[in-house]
Amino acid sequence: MNEIISILSYSDDAILKEVCNFVKQKRIDRHLTQQELAKNAIVSRSTISLLERGENISLINLIKILRILDALYVFEQFRVQPQVSPMLLAKEAQKKRKRVYHTDAERNSLVNEPEDLGW
Repeated sequence: MNEIISILSYSDDAILKEVCNFVKQKRIDRHLTQQELAKNAIVSRSTISLLERGENISLINLIKILRILDALYVFEQFRVQPQVSPMLLAKEAQKKRKRVYHTDAERNSLVNEPEDLGW
């Protein structure tokens, strides 16, 4: 929670700097030059340089770069989770079968069938 509060107090430039530092550190941790990362992500080296300096790049290029850096997990927070109401959960729980019930016809057919003993 403290991490969220501190991020909320950041300016746009400070958040951009955090993103830039994150990408640069991931690139360095993977022992990639800007040129190697650019080649693997199919973007120009100047795009990598722009990103690491905090300049504007397209979102699709950021996704390509994060994919190569195995860092797409940062987008997990963007996934929309469906909200299920407690009332709906209670109704669904009531619908679940709690036992097996056979009609008279089904019961008779089960009794009249010889049991396969697998011999």
